[in-house]
Amino acid sequence: MKIFVCMKQVPAAATASIDPLTKTIVRTANNAVTNPFDLYALQTALDIRKQTGGSLTAITMGIPAAERVLRDAVSRGADGGVLLSDRAFAGADTLATSYALSLGIEKMGGSDLIVCGKMAVDGDTAQIGPELAQHLGIPHVSDVCEILEAAEDHLVVRRVWDEVEQELYLPLPALITVVKGQNLPQLATIPGMLRGRDVEIPLFTAEALNADTERCGLKGSPTQVVRTFTPPVRGQAKTIEGSETQQAEELAKVIKEVLYGAD
Repeated sequence: MKIFVCMKQVPAAATASIDPLTKTIVRTANNAVTNPFDLYALQTALDIRKQTGGSLTAITMGIPAAERVLRDAVSRGADGGVLLSDRAFAGADTLATSYALSLGIEKMGGSDLIVCGKMAVDGDTAQIGPELAQHLGIPHVSDVCEILEAAEDHLVVRRVWDEVEQELYLPLPALITVVKGQNLPQLATIPGMLRGRDVEIPLFTAEALNADTERCGLKGSPTQVVRTFTPPVRGQAKTIEGSETQQAEELAKVIKEVLYGAD
């Protein structure tokens, strides 16, 4: 089976910032981490590959520094990675992003299964997976919480959707998005980290993908962000001095004030 897992870099919460002109999130190498949902997607893909055999490739679209997300995926067990990077992709909303990802997967010869995290924690739209499936013309199931059966031509999955639990048969090729908590993402091993360090990561530009630049980046993004802002810092940290007993007593007073108000 040929499996792709979609990965994404997201800004660490403490360092997130907004571009005042484009109203998009500023993404740099220094403030990025792997989207948490995508680690569960990666583990799901690894578990399926273990049952069915085949290959597993991580794919992402982003700045050149996003390559490290792919190397991390390889260090955790993926066979390889593919990076889509071009200034033409900058400022893309979910529709433009999923369009580029679909071209990248087609460039690599297509897939039997695509696994995505439910959503990215910086946007919370949960749109990339379904839109990617639509671009590729394949069925999809979102919010998957368990893989009940994995075979070369189908999956049987369980999902909880709008408080309704469903078991669904999904013919392949297809796409699924997975929620957090259905598995425990495995850590990178030392041999895996060495593979991740040394593996060659192909980079495809918009030209290499024969992309329609009118459908990429800001040009291809029908979603217009009117206003974006980082939440203001609320409250102020308080340092509690003294012995362990004194600190515990003072902390108990603070908790009591928060819960019940001052006497």
